[in-house]
Amino acid sequence: MPTYLTPNRHGYSVRFSPFQSHRLVCATSQYFGLAGGGTLFVLDLLSNDSFEEVARYEWQDGLFDVVWSETNPNILVAASGDGILHIWDVNSPKAPAKILKEHKKEVYSVDWSQTRQEQHVLSASWDCSIKLWDPTRSSSLSTFLGHSQLVYNAMWSPHVPSCFASVSGDGTMRIWNSNVPQKASMTMRVHDAEVLSCSWCKYDANILATGGSDGLIRGWDLRSLAYPIFEQKGCEYAVRRVQFSPHYLSVLASVSYDFTTRIWDFKASTEAVETIRHHSEFVYGLDFNNHIEGQIADCGWDSLIHVFTPRSLTSLSSC
Repeated sequence: MPTYLTPNRHGYSVRFSPFQSHRLVCATSQYFGLAGGGTLFVLDLLSNDSFEEVARYEWQDGLFDVVWSETNPNILVAASGDGILHIWDVNSPKAPAKILKEHKKEVYSVDWSQTRQEQHVLSASWDCSIKLWDPTRSSSLSTFLGHSQLVYNAMWSPHVPSCFASVSGDGTMRIWNSNVPQKASMTMRVHDAEVLSCSWCKYDANILATGGSDGLIRGWDLRSLAYPIFEQKGCEYAVRRVQFSPHYLSVLASVSYDFTTRIWDFKASTEAVETIRHHSEFVYGLDFNNHIEGQIADCGWDSLIHVFTPRSLTSLSSC
Protein backbone atom coordinates (compact mmCIF):
# COMPACT_ATOMS: atom_id res chain seq x y z
CA MET A 1 0.00 0.00 0.00
CA PRO A 2 1.52 3.36 -0.98
CA THR A 3 2.22 5.46 2.11
CA TYR A 4 3.69 8.95 2.43
CA LEU A 5 5.07 10.51 5.60
CA THR A 6 4.60 14.24 6.23
CA PRO A 7 7.21 14.75 8.99
CA ASN A 8 6.06 16.85 11.95
CA ARG A 9 2.85 17.68 10.09
CA HIS A 10 -0.56 16.29 11.02
CA GLY A 11 -2.90 15.48 8.14
CA TYR A 12 -6.27 17.22 7.96
CA SER A 13 -7.50 16.85 4.39
CA VAL A 14 -6.56 14.83 1.31
CA ARG A 15 -8.06 15.17 -2.19
CA PHE A 16 -7.49 13.40 -5.49
CA SER A 17 -7.20 15.57 -8.57
CA PRO A 18 -10.37 15.63 -10.71
CA PHE A 19 -8.12 15.71 -13.78
CA GLN A 20 -5.20 13.33 -13.09
CA SER A 21 -5.82 9.92 -11.53
CA HIS A 22 -2.33 9.72 -9.98
CA ARG A 23 -2.22 13.18 -8.34
CA LEU A 24 -3.38 14.20 -4.89
CA VAL A 25 -2.93 17.02 -2.40
CA CYS A 26 -2.81 16.90 1.40
CA ALA A 27 -3.36 19.81 3.81
CA THR A 28 -1.43 19.51 7.09
CA SER A 29 -0.76 21.43 10.28
CA GLN A 30 1.98 21.58 12.88
CA TYR A 31 1.28 20.76 16.53
CA PHE A 32 -2.13 19.17 15.82
CA GLY A 33 -3.44 22.46 14.41
CA LEU A 34 -3.19 24.22 17.78
CA ALA A 35 -0.11 26.29 16.94
CA GLY A 36 2.54 26.71 14.26
CA GLY A 37 2.18 26.67 10.51
CA GLY A 38 0.79 24.42 7.83
CA THR A 39 2.04 22.72 4.69
CA LEU A 40 0.34 21.63 1.48
CA PHE A 41 1.86 18.57 -0.20
CA VAL A 42 1.11 17.95 -3.89
CA LEU A 43 2.02 14.34 -4.68
CA ASP A 44 2.07 12.03 -7.68
CA LEU A 45 1.61 8.30 -7.14
CA LEU A 46 4.11 6.48 -9.34
CA SER A 47 3.71 3.10 -11.00
CA ASN A 48 6.03 1.46 -8.44
CA ASP A 49 3.67 2.51 -5.59
CA SER A 50 5.98 5.25 -4.38
CA PHE A 51 5.18 8.97 -4.14
CA GLU A 52 6.89 11.87 -5.85
CA GLU A 53 6.52 15.29 -4.30
CA VAL A 54 5.48 17.71 -7.05
CA ALA A 55 5.16 20.85 -4.93
CA ARG A 56 5.13 21.95 -1.32
CA TYR A 57 3.61 25.14 0.05
CA GLU A 58 4.21 26.60 3.49
CA TRP A 59 1.74 28.80 5.34
CA GLN A 60 2.05 30.62 8.65
CA ASP A 61 -1.07 28.99 10.15
CA GLY A 62 -2.51 25.48 10.19
CA LEU A 63 -4.22 24.21 7.03
CA PHE A 64 -7.55 22.46 7.63
CA ASP A 65 -8.94 21.75 4.15
CA VAL A 66 -8.00 21.90 0.49
CA VAL A 67 -9.86 21.46 -2.80
CA TRP A 68 -8.87 21.28 -6.46
CA SER A 69 -10.29 23.59 -9.08
CA GLU A 70 -12.86 21.94 -11.33
CA THR A 71 -11.66 23.96 -14.35
CA ASN A 72 -7.86 24.14 -14.09
CA PRO A 73 -5.77 21.09 -13.09
CA ASN A 74 -3.06 23.31 -11.56
CA ILE A 75 -5.21 25.40 -9.20
CA LEU A 76 -5.87 24.62 -5.52
CA VAL A 77 -7.77 26.43 -2.79
CA ALA A 78 -6.68 25.87 0.80
CA ALA A 79 -8.33 26.95 4.07
CA SER A 80 -6.38 27.98 7.14
CA GLY A 81 -6.71 28.70 10.83
CA ASP A 82 -6.20 32.45 10.38
CA GLY A 83 -9.49 32.76 8.49
CA ILE A 84 -7.82 32.97 5.09
CA LEU A 85 -8.48 31.15 1.83
CA HIS A 86 -5.45 30.97 -0.44
CA ILE A 87 -5.40 30.02 -4.10
CA TRP A 88 -2.25 28.24 -5.27
CA ASP A 89 -0.92 27.44 -8.72
CA VAL A 90 1.07 24.19 -8.89
CA ASN A 91 3.29 25.79 -11.54
CA SER A 92 4.39 28.61 -9.21
CA PRO A 93 4.56 27.30 -5.66
CA LYS A 94 6.49 30.16 -4.04
CA ALA A 95 3.50 32.27 -3.00
CA PRO A 96 -0.29 32.09 -3.30
CA ALA A 97 -1.76 33.43 -6.52
CA LYS A 98 -4.49 35.07 -4.43
CA ILE A 99 -5.47 35.51 -0.79
CA LEU A 100 -9.09 35.87 0.32
CA LYS A 101 -9.58 37.11 3.87
CA GLU A 102 -13.02 37.86 5.27
CA HIS A 103 -13.69 35.14 7.87
CA LYS A 104 -13.07 36.13 11.48
CA LYS A 105 -12.06 32.65 12.69
CA GLU A 106 -10.71 29.35 11.39
CA VAL A 107 -11.91 28.19 7.96
CA TYR A 108 -12.56 24.48 8.32
CA SER A 109 -14.06 23.51 4.97
CA VAL A 110 -13.71 24.53 1.34
CA ASP A 111 -15.51 23.15 -1.73
CA TRP A 112 -15.55 23.93 -5.47
CA SER A 113 -18.85 23.77 -7.38
CA GLN A 114 -19.25 20.69 -9.55
CA THR A 115 -22.22 21.33 -11.84
CA ARG A 116 -20.18 23.26 -14.44
CA GLN A 117 -22.79 25.99 -14.89
CA GLU A 118 -20.84 28.25 -12.55
CA GLN A 119 -17.44 28.19 -10.91
CA HIS A 120 -17.88 29.09 -7.26
CA VAL A 121 -16.12 28.18 -4.03
CA LEU A 122 -17.73 27.70 -0.61
CA SER A 123 -15.92 28.29 2.67
CA ALA A 124 -17.30 27.25 6.07
CA SER A 125 -15.90 28.79 9.22
CA TRP A 126 -15.85 28.68 12.98
CA ASP A 127 -17.24 32.25 12.85
CA CYS A 128 -20.61 30.51 12.19
CA SER A 129 -20.77 31.75 8.59
CA ILE A 130 -20.47 30.30 5.10
CA LYS A 131 -19.15 32.44 2.26
CA LEU A 132 -19.54 32.16 -1.51
CA TRP A 133 -16.58 33.17 -3.67
CA ASP A 134 -15.77 33.67 -7.32
CA PRO A 135 -12.08 32.67 -7.34
CA THR A 136 -11.29 35.42 -9.85
CA ARG A 137 -12.56 38.15 -7.51
CA SER A 138 -11.06 39.47 -4.30
CA SER A 139 -14.19 39.75 -2.16
CA SER A 140 -16.94 37.25 -1.44
CA LEU A 141 -20.20 37.26 -3.38
CA SER A 142 -22.45 36.33 -0.44
CA THR A 143 -22.42 35.42 3.25
CA PHE A 144 -24.81 32.81 4.65
CA LEU A 145 -25.82 33.15 8.30
CA GLY A 146 -28.16 30.95 10.30
CA HIS A 147 -26.08 28.37 12.14
CA SER A 148 -25.80 29.20 15.83
CA GLN A 149 -22.46 27.43 16.28
CA LEU A 150 -19.33 26.88 14.22
CA VAL A 151 -19.81 25.49 10.71
CA TYR A 152 -17.69 22.42 10.09
CA ASN A 153 -18.57 21.57 6.50
CA ALA A 154 -20.36 23.02 3.45
CA MET A 155 -20.66 20.94 0.29
CA TRP A 156 -22.09 21.68 -3.15
CA SER A 157 -24.71 19.39 -4.62
CA PRO A 158 -23.19 17.47 -7.55
CA HIS A 159 -26.62 17.53 -9.22
CA VAL A 160 -28.36 20.87 -8.69
CA PRO A 161 -26.67 24.18 -9.58
CA SER A 162 -26.61 26.75 -6.75
CA CYS A 163 -27.60 24.17 -4.12
CA PHE A 164 -25.38 23.30 -1.16
CA ALA A 165 -25.62 21.73 2.29
CA SER A 166 -23.95 22.83 5.52
CA VAL A 167 -23.53 21.18 8.92
CA SER A 168 -22.62 22.68 12.25
CA GLY A 169 -21.88 22.23 15.90
CA ASP A 170 -25.51 23.22 16.49
CA GLY A 171 -26.64 19.71 15.42
CA THR A 172 -28.38 20.88 12.24
CA MET A 173 -27.95 20.46 8.52
CA ARG A 174 -29.14 23.29 6.30
CA ILE A 175 -29.84 23.25 2.57
CA TRP A 176 -29.20 26.54 0.77
CA ASN A 177 -29.83 28.15 -2.59
CA SER A 178 -26.70 30.21 -3.21
CA ASN A 179 -28.81 32.84 -4.98
CA VAL A 180 -30.86 33.39 -1.79
CA PRO A 181 -28.34 33.98 1.02
CA GLN A 182 -30.88 35.48 3.41
CA LYS A 183 -32.27 32.16 4.65
CA ALA A 184 -31.71 28.42 4.28
CA SER A 185 -34.24 26.57 2.12
CA MET A 186 -34.42 23.76 4.70
CA THR A 187 -33.19 23.32 8.27
CA MET A 188 -33.25 19.97 10.02
CA ARG A 189 -31.83 18.63 13.27
CA VAL A 190 -29.82 15.61 12.18
CA HIS A 191 -27.84 14.63 15.30
CA ASP A 192 -28.11 15.25 19.03
CA ALA A 193 -24.46 16.21 18.82
CA GLU A 194 -22.09 18.29 16.71
CA VAL A 195 -22.31 17.48 13.00
CA LEU A 196 -18.82 17.38 11.50
CA SER A 197 -19.39 16.25 7.91
CA CYS A 198 -21.92 15.87 5.12
CA SER A 199 -21.85 14.23 1.69
CA TRP A 200 -24.25 14.12 -1.25
CA CYS A 201 -25.11 10.82 -2.89
CA LYS A 202 -23.71 10.82 -6.43
CA TYR A 203 -26.66 8.86 -7.86
CA ASP A 204 -29.68 10.44 -6.14
CA ALA A 205 -30.00 14.22 -5.88
CA ASN A 206 -32.21 13.95 -2.76
CA ILE A 207 -29.98 11.80 -0.55
CA LEU A 208 -27.28 13.06 1.81
CA ALA A 209 -25.27 11.52 4.62
CA THR A 210 -24.12 13.22 7.82
CA GLY A 211 -21.45 12.23 10.33
CA GLY A 212 -21.56 13.38 13.94
CA SER A 213 -19.49 13.57 17.08
CA ASP A 214 -21.90 10.90 18.43
CA GLY A 215 -20.14 8.34 16.19
CA LEU A 216 -23.22 7.93 13.96
CA ILE A 217 -23.62 8.21 10.21
CA ARG A 218 -27.15 9.05 9.12
CA GLY A 219 -28.78 9.21 5.71
CA TRP A 220 -31.42 11.78 4.80
CA ASP A 221 -33.93 12.08 1.96
CA LEU A 222 -34.83 15.71 1.27
CA ARG A 223 -38.33 14.65 0.22
CA SER A 224 -39.11 13.27 3.70
CA LEU A 225 -37.04 14.55 6.59
CA ALA A 226 -38.95 13.23 9.61
CA TYR A 227 -36.56 10.30 10.11
CA PRO A 228 -33.21 9.24 8.71
CA ILE A 229 -33.47 6.72 5.87
CA PHE A 230 -30.46 4.87 7.30
CA GLU A 231 -28.25 4.93 10.38
CA GLN A 232 -24.81 3.33 10.39
CA LYS A 233 -23.29 2.39 13.76
CA GLY A 234 -19.87 1.21 14.78
CA CYS A 235 -17.53 4.19 15.12
CA GLU A 236 -16.41 4.45 18.74
CA TYR A 237 -15.76 8.19 18.57
CA ALA A 238 -16.66 11.14 16.34
CA VAL A 239 -17.04 10.63 12.59
CA ARG A 240 -14.68 13.24 11.22
CA ARG A 241 -15.57 12.83 7.55
CA VAL A 242 -18.08 10.81 5.57
CA GLN A 243 -18.18 10.49 1.79
CA PHE A 244 -20.37 8.70 -0.72
CA SER A 245 -18.63 6.56 -3.32
CA PRO A 246 -18.57 8.01 -6.85
CA HIS A 247 -19.14 4.50 -8.23
CA TYR A 248 -21.92 2.91 -6.10
CA LEU A 249 -25.20 4.41 -4.93
CA SER A 250 -25.25 2.89 -1.43
CA VAL A 251 -21.53 2.73 -0.55
CA LEU A 252 -19.88 5.24 1.79
CA ALA A 253 -16.54 5.61 3.51
CA SER A 254 -15.84 7.33 6.81
CA VAL A 255 -12.87 8.29 8.96
CA SER A 256 -13.03 8.70 12.70
CA TYR A 257 -11.27 9.78 15.86
CA ASP A 258 -11.22 6.08 16.76
CA PHE A 259 -8.24 5.73 14.33
CA THR A 260 -10.33 3.83 11.75
CA THR A 261 -11.40 4.16 8.14
CA ARG A 262 -14.63 2.25 7.51
CA ILE A 263 -16.57 1.17 4.43
CA TRP A 264 -20.36 1.03 4.64
CA ASP A 265 -23.16 -0.17 2.38
CA PHE A 266 -26.41 1.19 3.76
CA LYS A 267 -28.48 -1.23 1.67
CA ALA A 268 -26.58 -4.23 3.00
CA SER A 269 -26.11 -3.57 6.73
CA THR A 270 -26.21 -0.98 9.50
CA GLU A 271 -22.68 -2.05 10.41
CA ALA A 272 -19.46 -1.44 8.51
CA VAL A 273 -18.68 -3.94 5.76
CA GLU A 274 -14.98 -3.34 6.40
CA THR A 275 -12.91 -1.60 9.06
CA ILE A 276 -9.36 -0.51 8.20
CA ARG A 277 -6.96 0.18 11.08
CA HIS A 278 -3.77 1.50 9.54
CA HIS A 279 -3.50 4.78 11.47
CA SER A 280 -2.26 5.25 15.02
CA GLU A 281 -3.94 8.62 15.58
CA PHE A 282 -7.15 10.51 14.67
CA VAL A 283 -8.01 10.04 10.98
CA TYR A 284 -9.10 13.35 9.47
CA GLY A 285 -8.87 13.31 5.67
CA LEU A 286 -10.69 11.05 3.20
CA ASP A 287 -11.34 10.99 -0.52
CA PHE A 288 -12.42 8.59 -3.25
CA ASN A 289 -10.55 8.62 -6.55
CA ASN A 290 -13.11 9.40 -9.28
CA HIS A 291 -10.84 7.83 -11.90
CA ILE A 292 -9.97 4.50 -10.24
CA GLU A 293 -12.88 2.46 -8.95
CA GLY A 294 -12.57 1.62 -5.26
CA GLN A 295 -9.38 3.59 -4.60
CA ILE A 296 -9.33 5.73 -1.44
CA ALA A 297 -6.88 8.12 0.17
CA ASP A 298 -6.88 8.95 3.87
CA CYS A 299 -4.63 10.95 6.18
CA GLY A 300 -4.34 11.43 9.91
CA TRP A 301 -2.59 12.99 12.84
CA ASP A 302 0.07 10.26 12.69
CA SER A 303 1.56 12.17 9.68
CA LEU A 304 0.72 9.36 7.25
CA ILE A 305 -1.12 9.48 3.92
CA HIS A 306 -2.33 6.12 2.63
CA VAL A 307 -3.68 5.31 -0.85
CA PHE A 308 -5.40 1.92 -1.02
CA THR A 309 -8.32 -0.11 -2.33
CA PRO A 310 -10.27 -1.77 0.50
CA ARG A 311 -10.99 -5.49 0.02
CA SER A 312 -14.74 -4.86 0.21
CA LEU A 313 -14.53 -2.47 -2.76
CA THR A 314 -12.29 -4.82 -4.74
CA SER A 315 -14.95 -7.50 -4.47
CA LEU A 316 -17.64 -5.03 -5.56
CA SER A 317 -15.71 -3.93 -8.65
CA SER A 318 -15.27 -7.55 -9.71
CA CYS A 319 -18.99 -8.23 -9.56
